[in-house]
Amino acid sequence: MTNTPAESPALPSELRNRLVDHILAAGHATDPRVEEALRTVPRHLFLPGSDVETAYANRTVITKRFEDGKSLSCATQPTVMAMMLDQLAVREGDNVLEAGAGTGYNAALLRLLTGPSGGVVTLDSNAEVATEARSRLDYTGYGDVIALTRDGAFGAPEYAPYQRGIFTVGPWDLPPGLLAQFADGARLVVPLRWRGQSRSVAFVRDGDTWRSESIELCGFVPMVGQGGEKTAAVDDAESVTLRWDMDQNIDPDRLHGVLDHPKSVLRTGVTLGPNESWDGVWLRLTATEPGTCGIRADQSAFDSGLCTSAKAKVYGPALVQDGSLAYLTTRRVEGEAPLWELGAIGHGPDGENLAERLRADIRTWDTDREARPSISMHSVKAPTAELSEGLMVMKEHVRLVLALPDSKG
Repeated sequence: MTNTPAESPALPSELRNRLVDHILAAGHATDPRVEEALRTVPRHLFLPGSDVETAYANRTVITKRFEDGKSLSCATQPTVMAMMLDQLAVREGDNVLEAGAGTGYNAALLRLLTGPSGGVVTLDSNAEVATEARSRLDYTGYGDVIALTRDGAFGAPEYAPYQRGIFTVGPWDLPPGLLAQFADGARLVVPLRWRGQSRSVAFVRDGDTWRSESIELCGFVPMVGQGGEKTAAVDDAESVTLRWDMDQNIDPDRLHGVLDHPKSVLRTGVTLGPNESWDGVWLRLTATEPGTCGIRADQSAFDSGLCTSAKAKVYGPALVQDGSLAYLTTRRVEGEAPLWELGAIGHGPDGENLAERLRADIRTWDTDREARPSISMHSVKAPTAELSEGLMVMKEHVRLVLALPDSKG
């Protein structure tokens, strides 16, 4: 009898190259320099608590949690990290600011991209996270990265000006003192939150205005200490929750019990395949509907039919106006191929009208699913005459103005 020898475990370099090949197949790491950095930096050495296979799997690895179990720090999913590095477009010689040190892995990638004449400053508000990142950067040969225990929202003015900046934590607002640390023409990639959703936006500074150059889907741990978002349940069992921004005229008391009203269900004829997403509808709504927010139904509310939002236990897009509500829903289409049709459900006195507006936006989105609104970011103190035309999102320090490609403002 012949014994078949056991297969040898893959080397870290082999697993790393397989991961990078997957990233390239997904359409990321389009800059050859980003690809080279990903093939060079040993991610497993920045994740000493994980096995090598986990370190090179295409998934987020949580490395530290709050006492309530929520994620405090993590290693970003590699495809998302590569996407953001593509957005950042680091050049040799750039001085880069990173908010959210995490494991230190992204800072190491940035340090390779900046070259010998560049520099990287990485910040984390948690002292233990910053210290561990510092230790791993030293161990892996990136000791010249500056790692500081500091709130990323305030930056590091002593090392400014910066030509590039990246957030690996999700801010709701960007203080003026931080934005002032970037040179004119600088590029800032930030997973910004507005209207209940999050997008990785690449902004380029043009004097006192920042203009978006790309917008991509992403999700990050929210930045600690920014309270501009609000949440409230709209039912007695607290199984359905809304999330909105402080500048929106949304009164949760007026909406309480709205789901008990008769519903208007509108179908669209727009379908999605198993690997397609409805998130583009949400992004479009933030540029067309002032009452856009997020809605989340617990499994119990979803199963009972109280709120059949796009997906149970996940925030999806909704519209609110006075005491009425409409939200996006999906239903499986019968047939051999797995397809889901998008629809709109409305509740309340103006629920049918809201659902009709949502249906119209879904259908318009379907005509060009790749279209993205432009976003300009201004100080809240900027004169109105200097603002771009579009739908405004007001934050504490900045205001965003969103306009669709075909919008006339």
